[in-house]
Amino acid sequence: MAEERGQAAVELVAALPALLLAALVALQLLATGYALTLADGAAEAGALALASGGSATGAVREALPGWAEDDVATEVEGGRVTVRLLPPSPLHALADQLEVSSSAQARQAP
Repeated sequence: MAEERGQAAVELVAALPALLLAALVALQLLATGYALTLADGAAEAGALALASGGSATGAVREALPGWAEDDVATEVEGGRVTVRLLPPSPLHALADQLEVSSSAQARQAP
């Protein structure tokens, strides 16, 4: 019996890094999906502001939470607002690879 308890402890220690890596990957995927949802909403807010004659960039920044202030880029071209957002990540190089973007089109009055 004592040998089996020791074996279980060894297996747990051996499996722990794999479990932690799987948890990190799952959390990173959730953060990336959340960032995409935020980028969608921010692009729509920017397009609505542009259609009403306001500042698209200001509306995009107001639509995002505070942590995203340094991780967002807004591009306004004609009536199209494009938002690029880096998801939160413990590894900045990984966040660069997982950048999300969303666009929204605003109809402007003739």
